[in-house]
Amino acid sequence: MIAYVYAYAKRKGQIMAKTISITNARKDIYKIANEVCECHEEMHVYNASTGNNVVIISEEDWSAIQETLYLNSIPGFSESVEKARLEPLEDCEVF
Repeated sequence: MIAYVYAYAKRKGQIMAKTISITNARKDIYKIANEVCECHEEMHVYNASTGNNVVIISEEDWSAIQETLYLNSIPGFSESVEKARLEPLEDCEVF
């Protein structure tokens, strides 16, 4: 079992993310790696002595973030997707 705590949002007490100390993360790195890959949820790792905190995510999730950032950097791309989403199916062309 991984010894982590949940960080709570200041609004409405919603659970935001799993948080673990860097000492416990070092002990449980294999379990953490498996958990973030299986659950697709980030793990926040805090270092109380330095304040240098990190977030662990799966490679798959990181690739998805990178792809989203790239696509959103293309001028007009988001607008084009939204326009296509609103187009009635009967007006769509089949390729």
